Amino acid sequence: MIDTGCLHATFAAFLVTSVATSLLACATSKDKPSAAPSVTPPITEGDVAKVLDDWHDAAARSDEERYFRHFADGGVFLGTDATEHWDVAAFRAYAHPRFAEGKGWAMHAISRHVTVSRDGVTAWFDEALETKNLGPARGSGVLVRDAAGTLRIAQYVLSVTVPNERFGKVKAVLEAP
Repeated sequence: MIDTGCLHATFAAFLVTSVATSLLACATSKDKPSAAPSVTPPITEGDVAKVLDDWHDAAARSDEERYFRHFADGGVFLGTDATEHWDVAAFRAYAHPRFAEGKGWAMHAISRHVTVSRDGVTAWFDEALETKNLGPARGSGVLVRDAAGTLRIAQYVLSVTVPNERFGKVKAVLEAP
């Protein structure tokens, strides 16, 4: 048989300890401002457009600092050549001489499709590009928020589009020795 008097005394001691601990925590929290939980708003299509449009503008103006500031840590750029799989440092080494000479590249989106993850922290996109040197092209990639909440390019893939009816000729050129 359980001694209910002992059980009641133990429970009462537990309650007193819990209440005292709570009151102590409240008293000390008045001395320290409580940090409100940080809530980052979900990515929107407008956020993605703003980042990509500014990134393309930085390239057109040969603004190297602004251009590379848009990349996430660990970001990659895949160019039109099969050998162009660059981390940010390698891509910057490639681009630096061009930017230094004021010979950035001009391209801008003429259409863009954006999808945002359900949790609102990742977005992927594809964009039809009008370019000065490549002709019609396509860009696609992924954007993520960094620890500070800034939207950054984690991956960008630049492709040259080839109409299906012309692909046979392009393939023959690519396969030629």
